[in-house]
Amino acid sequence: MNKETFIDMTKRTTIVLPDAVYEDLQIWADEEGRATANLVAFLVEQAIRAKFPSKYPPAYRRVEASDRQT
Repeated sequence: MNKETFIDMTKRTTIVLPDAVYEDLQIWADEEGRATANLVAFLVEQAIRAKFPSKYPPAYRRVEASDRQT
């Protein structure tokens, strides 16, 4: 396997939150129609990508109207 091959391995972890934070997280997840754990996974991934942008480049680049070719 060469260095450029990326294998996506799923890992699990456990967190402990204050009751009020968990309740707000649950409300947020319910509003989005997703599981609380799924929302937490998304938020943690976003935080890691923001912390290490060179390691995790964005999957897409937003194209502004001024950038579009006509």
